[in-house]
Amino acid sequence: MTEGRVAKYSRGAEVLNDSPPPAVRPRGRRSGANQTREAILIAARASFASNGYDGATIRKIAEDAGVDAALVMQFYGSKEYLFAATVSITPGALSRFAAAFEGPEEFLGERVARAFFSVWEGDPRDSQPMFALLRSAINNEKAAAQLRDFLQTRITAALGPERALRVGLVSSMLVGLVVGRDIVQAPVLVASDSDSIVALIAPALQLILTGNDS
Repeated sequence: MTEGRVAKYSRGAEVLNDSPPPAVRPRGRRSGANQTREAILIAARASFASNGYDGATIRKIAEDAGVDAALVMQFYGSKEYLFAATVSITPGALSRFAAAFEGPEEFLGERVARAFFSVWEGDPRDSQPMFALLRSAINNEKAAAQLRDFLQTRITAALGPERALRVGLVSSMLVGLVVGRDIVQAPVLVASDSDSIVALIAPALQLILTGNDS
């Protein structure tokens, strides 16, 4: 319960009947619907990123946001709709990944690797929706479709449909790297800095993306 709410309803040491007990989280709206929605989205984004769709719960999201679970449902209607609102890939993430395909082809592999890392290991506002999609993709087709669209559709658009197999291989390599480094947390990958990983993986990406078909 916030200090402002206590001050509003308190007279000396007495709390009026229409305010909740001090140990109970306040029900209903916080100071403005927009602030409440934002608090719920921040909590949901973090929860879906850490636990995936199946592991996240409305009750825990509400607790982290400092509101009642009923208010979450009032704003978003269902866990599925909340998930959809939470995992929208940000314009910043889209633009950084798209920019990787601009410039000389000889450095394409390195640019793609660096752009990928900048999204997944950068600003949480960009990375958390991606992790939410990744953790949820196994059991949630909508999440899987969004993740595929972010990776394969954009790479295919840049390189052309005739390189579909190459696109699939690069997408799988990059996602596998994230799984090993950030979800499975393989010690050698966790201990390595991103520049070292980029230096090793970029030549492989370059060969797959631009090498001869023969």
